[in-house]
Amino acid sequence: MTAFLLLLAGLTCLLLGGAGLVRGATGLAHSYGVSPLLVGLTIVAFGTSAPELMVNVVGALKEQTDIAFGNIAGSNLANLGLVLGGTALMSGLNLNDQIIKRDIPLLLLASLATVIMILDPMLREQVSSLDLSDGLILLLLFCIFMYMTFKDLSESSGAEESITGSSFWDTKTVNWSLVAGGAVGLAIGGELVITHGVALAAILGVSSTIIGIGLVAIGTSLPELVTSIIAALKKEADLCVGNIVGSNIFNLLLVLPITAIIYPIKTDASGALDIGVSLALAAFLVIIFLLNKGVMGKPLGALFLLGYFFYMSYRIFI
Repeated sequence: MTAFLLLLAGLTCLLLGGAGLVRGATGLAHSYGVSPLLVGLTIVAFGTSAPELMVNVVGALKEQTDIAFGNIAGSNLANLGLVLGGTALMSGLNLNDQIIKRDIPLLLLASLATVIMILDPMLREQVSSLDLSDGLILLLLFCIFMYMTFKDLSESSGAEESITGSSFWDTKTVNWSLVAGGAVGLAIGGELVITHGVALAAILGVSSTIIGIGLVAIGTSLPELVTSIIAALKKEADLCVGNIVGSNIFNLLLVLPITAIIYPIKTDASGALDIGVSLALAAFLVIIFLLNKGVMGKPLGALFLLGYFFYMSYRIFI
């Protein structure tokens, strides 16, 4: 009973944290004259990736990375299939040109690099793991992503609203406080959901497969789900899509390499398949942009959701 109540408390923290993060981030976008897409790709994406980072770093420090890779692979799958699909099913989405031309290609590159890192040792009949060298390569890609993002940020900052005086700074202070408080709420909520969700799963006798790619991954993706739903309801489509794509990039190019640098992550062919499926979903977004003028309507959202549940059923039960 205690585990269940603390699980509900964690979900409440996620909901409140997601609301604060979206409100603060959109406020900052207006204050600084920055597009909501860039804010979603940076501030919001990092805030909603905090649970994945916390879970994986704690596991690496304890030299227990058995579910670390499943957490990242499963979270990226959940972000694209469950979160993006569910959000599109609710209100439909318009995919920004920048997302398709720059950010999704980088996500595809990161996913492909991860698959190669997993399969290469296996093809040479060696134990597959992501270690220090792999982590440094992925971190290099992350630095490139951040450089391009902040370059766009500096180019767009010229449109900053001409607000002067203490009210301008007070507004920015409130928005930054909302972002910081929201991120803390998400981190606390994610920790409560994971800790007591896993305890509840153990009590119920759920397998480690479900805990890894299922429960833990979905649990750490709840901030993205909550944040994206709130953003969609507020008609902030760019913030919503930027959060999802940015979070996946942060997971692969920041959370995963930091974990691998602390302690090697054991992987296998099923892990490569998980990353490959998320790669295919991201590639499908490019096809949507080319064939459907960037509009991801409710039918496509339903298709992503069905695809996600079908694949998860295959991974868990077959």
